[in-house]
Amino acid sequence: MSGFTTGTVPTARLLLLPLAVAHAEEMAAVLADPALHAFIGGSPADPVALRARYQRLVAGSPDPGESWCNWVIQLRDDGPLTGFVQATVTAPVGPPRHAATAGARAVGHRHRDDTEPVHAGPVAEIAWVVGTPWQGRGIATEAARGMAGWLGRRGVRTLVAHIHPDHRASAAVATACGLAPTDVWHDGEVRWTGPAPA
Repeated sequence: MSGFTTGTVPTARLLLLPLAVAHAEEMAAVLADPALHAFIGGSPADPVALRARYQRLVAGSPDPGESWCNWVIQLRDDGPLTGFVQATVTAPVGPPRHAATAGARAVGHRHRDDTEPVHAGPVAEIAWVVGTPWQGRGIATEAARGMAGWLGRRGVRTLVAHIHPDHRASAAVATACGLAPTDVWHDGEVRWTGPAPA
């Protein structure tokens, strides 16, 4: 989709940097805690596997009607990477065919179905993950809100996330982004949705 080339997104404490293959080694360490995968599934990837995944993500979706937007979260002033945020942006007609994770599961990241009402305009399926050492500091909320604002400024009208019902921290992030839970479930997760910031 035109207009969705990922750029750097600054927030008060963070920089959301467009994902690069070179981030794989540091991000493998960020995501290395097995407990981090309790809700997002899978297991920690080593740098080689993560590099291959990032190569697929950086190459972009093979579907011209879909954009993959992926950022790593960096603390400002050349701080460490702390996690990532991502969005799959599609037109509001029909479900997307590819996950922005290119096969990896992430908090809140699966696709909507045709029964979900959407506002006029593109739909972004969003997700966020923050490494264990940086949790509890509001980083996921700040990063997700920064991403949501960036998407809204580019014409996205609807945000969607899928969250495990026991994942209270992720539910708090979704709420801070203006999303609310629906009665739709998918693979044991609740679909949340709401308008993107204007």
